Amino acid sequence: MDPNYAPYVPILACAILVAGLAGAILILNRMLGPRRPTREKGIPYESGEEPISRPRSRLSVKFYMTAILFLVFDLEVVFIYPWAARYSDWLKDEAFAGVAFGGMMMFIAVLTLGLVYEYKRGAMKWE
Repeated sequence: MDPNYAPYVPILACAILVAGLAGAILILNRMLGPRRPTREKGIPYESGEEPISRPRSRLSVKFYMTAILFLVFDLEVVFIYPWAARYSDWLKDEAFAGVAFGGMMMFIAVLTLGLVYEYKRGAMKWE
């Protein structure tokens, strides 16, 4: 095994263990769990209320646009947080710190432009 990959072996082992445990739980549930289907168990559950519409009803495009907008701006945190955590280490090399800071500011500027565009298009208005 390449020594560069040695630190990742515990992560791989943990992932295999988790996948195996999840599979074992699902298989055991299927084999040992009771199965008594009834008509009432088969209807959609809406917080104890009677269903008011079909479960396969169509949603507005507005809903999907808002969901995608949320995902885009939620995922930006996935990129900004690790960058911020490592930035103090990068300050030791002033030239690289400037490049890293400039790159992140460009990333935030592109996201801000996207946010302004979506706002002007009315994607954030619930009508």
